[in-house]
Amino acid sequence: MTISHTAASQQAPAKKVTVATLAALRARDEKAVFVTAYDYPTATYADRAGVDMLLVGDSAAMTVLGLPTTVGITLDEMLVFTRAVCRGAKRAFVVGDLPFLSYQPSDETAIRSGGAFIAAGCDAVKCEGGQRIAQRVRAMTDAGIAVMGHLGLTPQSLGQLGGYRVQGKTLAAVERLTEDALALQDAGAFSVLLEAVPAEAAAYVRERVDILVYGIGAGPDVDGQLVISNDALGNFVGDIRPRFVKRYADVGTVIEASFRNYASDVRAGRFPAPEHCYPIDPAEEATIHSARPSIVAAAKPVVAAAPDVAALLDSTTARELRDVREARVFAEARA
Repeated sequence: MTISHTAASQQAPAKKVTVATLAALRARDEKAVFVTAYDYPTATYADRAGVDMLLVGDSAAMTVLGLPTTVGITLDEMLVFTRAVCRGAKRAFVVGDLPFLSYQPSDETAIRSGGAFIAAGCDAVKCEGGQRIAQRVRAMTDAGIAVMGHLGLTPQSLGQLGGYRVQGKTLAAVERLTEDALALQDAGAFSVLLEAVPAEAAAYVRERVDILVYGIGAGPDVDGQLVISNDALGNFVGDIRPRFVKRYADVGTVIEASFRNYASDVRAGRFPAPEHCYPIDPAEEATIHSARPSIVAAAKPVVAAAPDVAALLDSTTARELRDVREARVFAEARA
């Protein structure tokens, strides 16, 4: 049975999305819905909403860990996020993002890293680069790992690209992108993600390859759209505001306002209110209340301490003796 997006909007299909499902969407000219997720709740909500694909992106370095770029996140950290997302994704196709230096050094490194994502529950992995990493892609696909390529703006190579810059702005640049996409196709990749390229450039590439082509900031003429969930939901903490992002909520503002309201209630003594407290048998409550130390102490009469007469007399005598000695010394000095 083929499940379309129309049916998915009417019921929550339990059938798992596979590479074959994604290919069928393209054959019917239906766009795949693709978002990032880094935790169990986000994956659960996206899965319930009928999202087709989830990317556990190395963008977690910036969106979750507060790092300035994506290159600082480790494989072990990515696997923690991946396991959480895979627990929440009952239907969606999950792609794990291979972090910087987890696949570049050698074929064995790539296979072991990719295999770790598959063991954690992913359906596929993603890696950045074209012809220069095609050998790594071939090694992983030969090992039975489904691989998505990533071309255009590749954040792990920002130093070489000169920062966040649109790619594929000339025919020569688009032809190089196409050559890279074909190299990934020949290496066995099932799809490629194009990031930050003009719409016409993305369409050019898609028309020349047989594999699935997805876009993030690559216009409408691709097989599906990816967005960073924090960008779409309005809870990314930072200054980066890609022009291709459409914001569907302002979750960050809601969260901050909620914390402010909570802090105000706590400081004013409005929280917790009686309805937030656990009930108890009234008799037991009265017994416990009467046994509290602060209640017992408050019930005792406060009696002022009687003055220590002996001490007062002793202090007076000592003061008089000191005055006599000082007078004697003064008289002897005058004589």
